Amino acid sequence: MRLTLILYGIVISSQIFADDSYIEPITDQITKDECSACHYAFPAEFLPQASWKKILGDLENHFGEDASLDEQTTRHIKEYLIARSGDAGSLPSKFVHGLDNENPPVRITETKYWISKHIHISHEKLQSGLAGLKAVCTVCHRRVENGDYSLD
Repeated sequence: MRLTLILYGIVISSQIFADDSYIEPITDQITKDECSACHYAFPAEFLPQASWKKILGDLENHFGEDASLDEQTTRHIKEYLIARSGDAGSLPSKFVHGLDNENPPVRITETKYWISKHIHISHEKLQSGLAGLKAVCTVCHRRVENGDYSLD
């Protein structure tokens, strides 16, 4: 269901799900192309600004890989993600609540919110033949490209 509000002459449109499972996907084509070349392009809202700065500040050592980009592309992606990060608005999103910006996480799967929502996935299952499951949202959330994180 889509809800459209007009507030002080500004049109605000938002995707609404009963279980609060909609998360704005990456819509910037450069960011989407560069990030999804190697992994799922995680929504900016999942991490605070400090995390995105830390991640994009060390692309030469991006989780054991060299993901270096030219300066202009890196700056573009950084600006896009920071502007939409979980703490970019006046109120922090549920994803970044309680995170330490002095020691920001670089893995979404290590945030309190992610852990609390995925507690049903056993440690054994994550360590088994499903290696990498934590970083492949589409295994369980088949419509994430549309921002729908409901379970199938």
